[in-house]
Amino acid sequence: MAELKGLRDDVYRRPLATALDRLGIGAGWRCVDVGAGGGDVSVALAEVVGRTGRVYSVDSDPAARDEVARAAAAHSQVLAITQAGEDLTLPELVDLAFCRFLLLHVFDPSVVLAKMTDAVRDGGWVVAQEPITSAGRIDGRPMSMPDARHPDIGALLPALARDAGLELVDAWAEAPAGVGPGPVSAYLETLTGVDPGDDPIVLPPLVTVVGRRRGVR
Repeated sequence: MAELKGLRDDVYRRPLATALDRLGIGAGWRCVDVGAGGGDVSVALAEVVGRTGRVYSVDSDPAARDEVARAAAAHSQVLAITQAGEDLTLPELVDLAFCRFLLLHVFDPSVVLAKMTDAVRDGGWVVAQEPITSAGRIDGRPMSMPDARHPDIGALLPALARDAGLELVDAWAEAPAGVGPGPVSAYLETLTGVDPGDDPIVLPPLVTVVGRRRGVR
């Protein structure tokens, strides 16, 4: 699993960097990484917000807490919490709520997005990144992810953000592609157990939605 996450961070690194740059995130920000897994994004956020900031690393799997602790050993501003996205409750409002590859697995994505929206301050940000699995291609053939509850949730993400009460500031999709040995091929093999060989690959597009919380509490 750690290997898969590392490869995923490599092939999908640009959408994350683009989103964070779009927000102008900086020192002192309060953030929550929902569905944090091993804490790779939590650590990336911690490096940006610095010692004066705080990052809540939230995951429903208790084992993820230990993974986050190891990954964030040098970042005391990262606080690991075992909690489902549907039950998201934090001790303070945050400037940014983030999730990636989470909503395709949860029972009700709209509930999780609503909880993330409630977790941010007025004028704060919600960023979600989710795939359109069936739009991926291996040698021209559609991919699938039968174990995911909502494998194409990325296609609905802008509407879900709007329905959660967010102002939709930006939305886009990016799809890493490759042929032959390399990070894209290695990621696909780790994910599916199938070596694509020299077949051309287009990984599932990752839809990024940047929404802003507006309203009176």
